[in-house]
Amino acid sequence: MTTLANKLLRKYYDSSAHPYRVFERKVDQLLRPTHVLLDAGCGRTAPILSQYRGRAAHLVGVDLVEFVGAPDDIELHNSDLAHLPLADASVDLIMSRSVFEHLTDPEAVYKEFNRVLRPGGAVVFLTANMWDYGTLVARMVPNRMHSKIVKKVEGREEEDTFPTAYRTNTRGAVNRLAAAENFRVESFEYLSQYPNYLMFNGGLFFLGMCFEKLISRFEMLKYLRGWILVSLRKPA
Repeated sequence: MTTLANKLLRKYYDSSAHPYRVFERKVDQLLRPTHVLLDAGCGRTAPILSQYRGRAAHLVGVDLVEFVGAPDDIELHNSDLAHLPLADASVDLIMSRSVFEHLTDPEAVYKEFNRVLRPGGAVVFLTANMWDYGTLVARMVPNRMHSKIVKKVEGREEEDTFPTAYRTNTRGAVNRLAAAENFRVESFEYLSQYPNYLMFNGGLFFLGMCFEKLISRFEMLKYLRGWILVSLRKPA
């Protein structure tokens, strides 16, 4: 992070809610103390799911990675999302953050979510928008190079960077996949944030900030924002 980028970040984004916080607020709105909450793609330590300890009847996390240091009272499974080791109609709410861009077979995942959800259950997911400039650039770069670039730009370890597919990252794709499983799309929001991929260069961060402020101001440009937040509902 350069001095200029850090200064601009503090000046123009200190009061802005990050999409991660907006996602968590949506989960908070839907979660009830009696619910079974599933985090689809929970991560090695299940950090997001751990925040809901004591706020739900039972917590379940699923991921392909090896779990390290996750709380003992969370039920964890090593599995892909298209083959959940859970009983039919056993979950009330599914949440997933920064995972859907990696799905290579979203049809199977939507179908599996429908299977494990109880009638009236919901899915909330936050994922990259296909038409965000960062996503468009990432799609032009071979997946084998992503881990090295992300490590340099964001400092994230290479083992925590996974191949992307972007097969359920537009409104049209979400509507099609949801309709196939009889999900109702309760909400579809475009969210924006500071240009985090450009923190390594102050000049580029400034240009990215100007673009972000433009697409945040005008509703007609909302489809260019970096994230989509979606909530789906299984019919009761």
